[in-house]
Amino acid sequence: MLTISQGGFAAPNCAGFSRRAALKAGALSAFGLTAGDFLKFRAEAAAKDTGKSVILIWLDGGPSQFETYDPKPDAPREYRGPWGERKTNVPGIRFSEMLPEHAKHADALCVLRSVHHDNSDHFAAAHWMLTGRFGSTSVDKTQKYPSVGSVVSRLAPARIAGLPNYVGLPAAESVYLYPGYQGAAYLGGAHDPFQVNLKQKYLAANLKTEIQPPPFLDAIGGDGGRMNERAGLLGQLDNIDRQLDRGGSMDTMDRHQRAALEMLTGSAAREAFDMDREDEALRDRYGRGPWGHYTLMARRLVEAGVRFVTVDMPHWDTHSKIKEGLEVRLPVLDRAVGALMRDLKDRRLLDDVLVVIMGEFGRTPKLNDGQPGIPVPGRDHWGQAMSVVLAGGGLRMGQVVGATNARGEFPAERPLTPADVLATIYHVVGIDPRRSFLDHSGRPVPILDGGSPIAELI
Repeated sequence: MLTISQGGFAAPNCAGFSRRAALKAGALSAFGLTAGDFLKFRAEAAAKDTGKSVILIWLDGGPSQFETYDPKPDAPREYRGPWGERKTNVPGIRFSEMLPEHAKHADALCVLRSVHHDNSDHFAAAHWMLTGRFGSTSVDKTQKYPSVGSVVSRLAPARIAGLPNYVGLPAAESVYLYPGYQGAAYLGGAHDPFQVNLKQKYLAANLKTEIQPPPFLDAIGGDGGRMNERAGLLGQLDNIDRQLDRGGSMDTMDRHQRAALEMLTGSAAREAFDMDREDEALRDRYGRGPWGHYTLMARRLVEAGVRFVTVDMPHWDTHSKIKEGLEVRLPVLDRAVGALMRDLKDRRLLDDVLVVIMGEFGRTPKLNDGQPGIPVPGRDHWGQAMSVVLAGGGLRMGQVVGATNARGEFPAERPLTPADVLATIYHVVGIDPRRSFLDHSGRPVPILDGGSPIAELI
C-alpha cells in the first residue's frame, strides 16, 4: 500500500499518531481524500518566510470603539460617550481625545473600523478573533482551532536559538483562560505560548505592586557542572523507547526540553528578558506599570528574534463606570503604544514588526444605565462592529479602512471579518492561510476558512 510521509503537516497531539508516523493512502480515502489531494495540500503549504515578527496587544474584555478609534462626536450624547475627538497627524483621521500619543503616530497606523463577527459571547468572540474561526462558546469553552500565534510559531522558522518563538507577556490569556484561545489546539503543546510569569499575571493598568522578573531567569546561568547535569538528563530521554508514544506527546516533550536546554545554557534569553539592560529614560517613556513594562519587553523580544509576542492588557469589560474605568486604562495604553511606535521607528524596525491592537468585540452603541449595584453608565458587549489597529509590518499605513454608520451600530462600508484580519497577519509573516493541518481526528483543516489579506494595506 502506498505510504506518504507526514512530515509536511503538523502532528496532532492526541489523535493516535506520533510525528514520525506515516499516513497511508487507505486512511486518507476514508475521509474522501486521495494521495493527489494530500500532495496538493503539501504544495499549497509553501510560503515565503518574510522574517517579520508580530506584537499582539490583547485588550481582553472588549474595548469600546467609541472611546478609542471610532469616535462619533455628532451622534446623540447617549451614543457618543463622555469624550470628543482629537485630530491626528493625518488629515481627516481622528481618534478619541483620550489618545494624544496615538494621534502623533497616525501616519504609521491603520484603523480597521468595520470588523465584525456579530457575536457577543466573550468566549466565542475571543476564539473567533484569535483563531479566525467560530468554535468555542461559553457553553463549551474548549479551544477548537489553533491561535494565530501558534500558527506563526509552527510555520515561521525561529530566527535565533535559545529563545521561544511565541511568548506571552506576562502570560497569554483570553477571558481568564491560560493560554485560552491563544493556545495551539491540535498543533500540540510545543506551539503554545511560552508563559513568562504565571505567578504574577492579568495585571491592571494601575498596578502599584513591583513587577517581578521572569521566574525562569533564576534557572539560567549557574556553574557548568549543573548545566552538564541537566544536559545529561535530557540526553537520557533519547534512550526512551519512542514506541511507547502513541499521541505525539513525546515529541512535544522533546521540543520543550530542547528549547529549555537552549535557554538554560545560552545567553540569548537572559539578555532579551533582562529589563535592567534598558535605558532608564526609555523605560519611563513606556511607563513603569505592567502595560508599559511588558510592551517594552515585547520590543526587546522581537528585536532579539522572537516571531510572535502577546502583551496582555486587561480588563475592558466596562458594563458600568465606563468613563471612570477608561480614565485609568486609556492613558496607560496610549503611553505604551506611543512609546512603542517611536521606539520601532528610531530603531528602524517598523517595517519588520507588525503591531496589532484588538480585543474580542466592541461595545454597544448606546450607553446603558449601569449594572445592578453600580448604576453608572457603561457599554455592553457588541460584536456587530469593532475597531482593530495595525501598525508597521511593511503595510500601507496612515489610513482608515471601513466605516460604521453614524451611530456606530454596524459596518456601513467595507465590512471585514476576523479571518480578514488574521489573513493579513499571515500575509505579513509569509504564511499561506490555505495551508492545512491535521486536527485531532486526522482530518486536514485549512488555517482559515475564508478571509483574505486586506487589499488596501498590501
